[in-house]
Amino acid sequence: MLSRTAENLYWLARHIERAENTARVLDVAHRTSLLPLDIEGSQAYLWYAPLNITGCAVSYEAKYGLARADAVTHFMALDPDNPASIYSCLRLARENARTVRGAITSEMWQVINDTWLELNRLPQQMDHEKFRDFFDWVKDRSHLFRGVTLGTILKDIGLSFIKLGTFLERADNTARILDVKYHILLPSVSDVGGAADYYQWGSLLKSVSAFEAYQKIYRDVISPQRVSELLIFRDDMPRSLHACMNEVEAALLGINGISGQEARRLAGEQHAALHFGRIEDAFGRGLHEYLTDFLKNTAVLGREIREAYLSRRDRLLNQ
Repeated sequence: MLSRTAENLYWLARHIERAENTARVLDVAHRTSLLPLDIEGSQAYLWYAPLNITGCAVSYEAKYGLARADAVTHFMALDPDNPASIYSCLRLARENARTVRGAITSEMWQVINDTWLELNRLPQQMDHEKFRDFFDWVKDRSHLFRGVTLGTILKDIGLSFIKLGTFLERADNTARILDVKYHILLPSVSDVGGAADYYQWGSLLKSVSAFEAYQKIYRDVISPQRVSELLIFRDDMPRSLHACMNEVEAALLGINGISGQEARRLAGEQHAALHFGRIEDAFGRGLHEYLTDFLKNTAVLGREIREAYLSRRDRLLNQ
C-alpha cells in the first residue's frame, strides 16, 4: 500500500474517533455543570477542563477570553476556526475519505459524506438540550461509520491502518477524559464520597458508555478506584486503555514491515504494562501522574508510527 493512502486511512479513522471523543468530553462537562461544585469560580474552572484536555485553552482565550459554557461548547463543537472542533474533525475526515475513495467502500463514503452534509444543515446556535442531542448524534454517526467499515471493507492492510488510527486515538482520549476527574474536577475533601462526587463519576462512566458495564462487573456503589480500573486495566471494556492497546498492537502486527520494528516494540511495551499492571500501583503512584505518562508514551508511539509508515506530505493538514 502507498504510504499516502495509508496516511489518509489512518487520519480518516483518527478524525472520526476524535470527533466522537470531543463530543464525549463536552458531554462530561455539560453533565457536571448541572451539579453543585464547591469551588470558587467553579463554572469557569469547570469549563477550562475540556479546553485543557484537548489542548485548546490558548486558542480559545485568544478568541473568547474567560471560559463560559456557551462559548466553550461552540468553540469545541462548531467553530470552523478551531482545528480540534467536531466540525473541523468531520471536515478533515471527509477530505481524507475523498482522497482515498478507491481504498474505501461506497457505503463508508456515503456515511461520511451524509454526516458532513447533515452537519452543515444544523443551526449554529443551540441551547443546552440541543447540544446534548448534537453530542448523541456525533456518537451515533461515529458508531455507524465503524459498523459500516467492519461490515463492508476487505480485511486487509487498509483495515489495519483504520484500526490503528481508531484505537490509538481512543486510548489517548479515554486517558484524557479520566484525567479530567483528578486533574481538573477534583472536588474538595468534604465532597469525596459524597453525592456530588458520586454523580460526577457516574457522569464520566456514562460519557464513555461504561455505566452498565460497571454495574454488571462490580455490582456496588461507584468508587474512583473501580472506575479507574475499568477504564485502564479491564481488557473486556471496549474503551479501556488495555483494550485499545490490544487492538493497536494487533494492527501493527498485521501491518508488519521492517520499518515498523520500533513502533511494534513501543506498542508491546505499553500493552505489557497494562496487561500486568494493577490499579493499586497506579493509585499509589498517583493517577494523574500515571495517566500523564501514558499520554506521553502514546504520543511517542504516534510519532514513531508516522515516521515508519506514513508519508510526510500533507502531514500538517492532519496534525
